[in-house]
Amino acid sequence: MAIPKAERLMNLALCLRGSGRPLTKRELRATIEAYLEVSGEDAFNRMFERDKDDLRELGMVIETVESVDGEIAYVARPDSNRLPPITLDVAEAAALGLAARVWQQARLAGAASGALQKLRAAGMPEADTDRDSGSVLEPRIPGGDAAFEPLMVACRERRPVTFPYRKSTAARPETRQVEPWALECWHGHWYLAGWDRDRKARRVFRLSRIMGRVASRAGSFTAPVPDRVEVREAVAAWAGETAMGRARIRLRADRGYPLRARAHEVRPIDGEWDELEIPHGHGLGAWLAEFGPDVVVLEPADLRADVVDRLRAVAKG
Repeated sequence: MAIPKAERLMNLALCLRGSGRPLTKRELRATIEAYLEVSGEDAFNRMFERDKDDLRELGMVIETVESVDGEIAYVARPDSNRLPPITLDVAEAAALGLAARVWQQARLAGAASGALQKLRAAGMPEADTDRDSGSVLEPRIPGGDAAFEPLMVACRERRPVTFPYRKSTAARPETRQVEPWALECWHGHWYLAGWDRDRKARRVFRLSRIMGRVASRAGSFTAPVPDRVEVREAVAAWAGETAMGRARIRLRADRGYPLRARAHEVRPIDGEWDELEIPHGHGLGAWLAEFGPDVVVLEPADLRADVVDRLRAVAKG
């Protein structure tokens, strides 16, 4: 079975840093098991050059020198590959601790916790425990969607992906080919912003509507990647954060508190229903449909029709 690339890079880094002297390609090939499995000198040379470039891209300083025999050799000196001491004040340490707790529902929790422990062992100051213990609110970013981790990796590595996606108005999912730009969290839901290759346009996808496995594809991006501010604005507009007008709805009493928090006006109708005036933007129909029988859209008519269509699609399964 082929040795994973991560293990091969780790072994190469350890050899270059721990040998105490420069090593030639011939010596590295004889030392690292993954290189022994490569058949052919050309294939080994290509693999070695890629691995060396990957380590340099990760920040490792690899020097090219001449060995005592006159051959080209490589070394990663410890003094050139040592991070400077990390100094954090109490406020910065508290921010890192808070960031680690934010991810505790995701599969990144282990990595975040381990990094925090290493920083504390290196002398990072502890946050004010008395102040922390008195806090009644603590941020959470849910990361339970199965698509979260592969999409996060694809965004970071700039790799196109495909996945089955079901629109809120559709009964069945359809395959989407996307160049992923970034993941954003809005109102407790994760969204992916990217370039839809089939539609040749920018699109935003809600992760909870990805109905199957996210598969990576070979190749590079074909569309330019916008800056993070533009991506956040796209997600905000898609999720209904950018209001273009106002909508009037009826909401069952003691229900829909997120809607009440955003309402411009709330008027009690009777003991069972209240009438609300809320900001109306793209994505509001999908949000209102989530409240099911607790919401009745009064106006505008197109929003009412949108919510009805979504509920009918859900009822059809």
